[in-house]
Amino acid sequence: MPIHAVVYASHVAAELPAERLDALVQDAARFNVIAGVTGLLLFDGERFLQYLEGPDDGLRAAYGRVLIASSHFDIVQLARGLIGSRLAPYWSMTMVGTPRRDLGTIAVADWNSFVRRGSSVKPTAMDHLVRIMDRHRQDECRAG
Repeated sequence: MPIHAVVYASHVAAELPAERLDALVQDAARFNVIAGVTGLLLFDGERFLQYLEGPDDGLRAAYGRVLIASSHFDIVQLARGLIGSRLAPYWSMTMVGTPRRDLGTIAVADWNSFVRRGSSVKPTAMDHLVRIMDRHRQDECRAG
């Protein structure tokens, strides 16, 4: 079954308390299990960047929920397309607190075709995302 991905950036709606944000992430995780979608949500306190992956029908359903959510605005789709394999198979959804600079860097980096160079010379958006995912996964393992 082909795996598709979508990534977008948005701004958090005013007055979004941490408890509500946590509840939204938990609700998305439950929905994504049913839809076969995995991914992560980066958050710097003001902006979101979310990466979602899964079968086309599940991804459409999950992204449709994103587009109508009142928790954010100014949604900009950065990339959408087929990917070779899942990058986040272990998270139906997880939120990662991300410094503003890191989120800004990944948002404006090259999202063309979800390419990874694996190079520190001119990393792509996917290179940055994979680095953040790896750090988050290691933190989870340590917290255990």
